[in-house]
Amino acid sequence: MFRIQIRTAYFFIILCLIILLGGCASDAHRKNEEYKPPVYPPPPEKARFIFERTLRSSFDVKQVTAMERFKTFATGVSGAGYGLAKPYGVAVYQGRVYVTDTVQRVVMVFDAPGKDFRIIGREGAGQLTKPIGIAVDHRSGTLYVADNTAKRIVVFDKDEKFVRTIGGPEYFRRPSGVAVSPDGSLIYVIDTGGVDSQAHHLYIFDALSGDHVKTVGSRGTGAGQFNLALQATAAPDGTVYVVDGGNFRVQSFLPDGSFKSSFGAIGRRSGQFSRPKGIATDKQGNVYVVDAAFGNFQIFDPKGQLLLHVGNRGFRGMPGEYMLPAGVAVDEDGRVYMVDQYFKKVDVFRPADLPKDQGWLSSERKDKK
Repeated sequence: MFRIQIRTAYFFIILCLIILLGGCASDAHRKNEEYKPPVYPPPPEKARFIFERTLRSSFDVKQVTAMERFKTFATGVSGAGYGLAKPYGVAVYQGRVYVTDTVQRVVMVFDAPGKDFRIIGREGAGQLTKPIGIAVDHRSGTLYVADNTAKRIVVFDKDEKFVRTIGGPEYFRRPSGVAVSPDGSLIYVIDTGGVDSQAHHLYIFDALSGDHVKTVGSRGTGAGQFNLALQATAAPDGTVYVVDGGNFRVQSFLPDGSFKSSFGAIGRRSGQFSRPKGIATDKQGNVYVVDAAFGNFQIFDPKGQLLLHVGNRGFRGMPGEYMLPAGVAVDEDGRVYMVDQYFKKVDVFRPADLPKDQGWLSSERKDKK
């Protein structure tokens, strides 16, 4: 009799949980129907970007079993999810989102097509100490990571295996940014230097041999000089753009390092900079610049004319809100990835003319391999 009572009680508890879970699912569905993601620019103007999703931990890409979901609901514990601690740089290759984390001293891989999550640089010859800048060669999938403390560029292949290092203390003081030429033959390294140093440079290396090719610039305010430069990116036409943070501008260079032009100035208005950090380019050659003080990224055409700004400073960490934004990247499909260190997240924005079921990041892709 006692066993029957236990079984009955157990059945009743399970039934209640099922009903409750169903109710939660219905509530979540209703909330999803009511939720309207931020669009940029806002109505009545025609939208160009739509907020799509946020990446915070392994649970945002890795498949979770029904048992894991039930355990999370029953215990309130989210399991062994691996989350961002202090993200900085971001690079994307065929749906793999690579994010540097300066506290956990690794690169985190959010593999959306593979529905997987991995860690790079935790041990061995490729162990990282303070990864900041990151770039990927879109031809080969080779990954380049600027290790600020170790004063070197660490190279991993498309399978995320350590290959070699480039540079070293004999070249770098504080390597913070790295970019790859469109053909993959050259890498560009930004050495931020320091307030007590004149070694504020853009270095050019041969990507295959690792040989030093050229050193560009010195500390100063003139054309081709730098003051605490931070990040770099290479456009499809080979133009190299550098965030010259202490001079509140973006400078552009020809592939060989020759000065080309600059745009931007200190200020609080659109098109100006207050605390510029990350930088990226898209297929059209447009330039995306993160400003940590504004809490957004501004989009410029190749001539430096402002096209649009996305995001705003906020205290809740909601979609499109930032307190300490850092890196930015644009993938093959035009999606934009914005890192915020304070809220420990990567926000993803989809071009308004790109259907949500299209592109490498989409969970609904029908042509995944």
